[in-house]
Amino acid sequence: MSNQEFVVLGQEGPDGCCPGLLTAPLAEDQAVELARVFKALGDPVRLRLLSMIASRAGGEVCVCDLTPAFELSQPTISHHLKLLREAGLIASERRGTWVYYRLLPEMTDRLAGILTRPAGQPLPEPAEAPS
Repeated sequence: MSNQEFVVLGQEGPDGCCPGLLTAPLAEDQAVELARVFKALGDPVRLRLLSMIASRAGGEVCVCDLTPAFELSQPTISHHLKLLREAGLIASERRGTWVYYRLLPEMTDRLAGILTRPAGQPLPEPAEAPS
């Protein structure tokens, strides 16, 4: 397993709730961390890998089951998985020869919370352009 630490995004509120983009501007460090996560999600192969891992019955999948789904080499798939792991979206565990991957729902839940408009609140009115 990786020894990296995961950064908890947007937990400065009194109840631990993540502020959304529409409720408070992001701090610089939050924006840097979020950009890294979105960059990891910005590649179609990584997005497919994440989807395959997240939707797998039992909650985890062996790399040996992921590689055949792509016309890419095993080292390339491993590189994409490494980027998803470094972004805090998945975790891995080595079992003998194989590595098994599972979704880290805490990160996807935080992303959803940051991108979701608070229930019942209208979008902010656009600023009027100067005449």
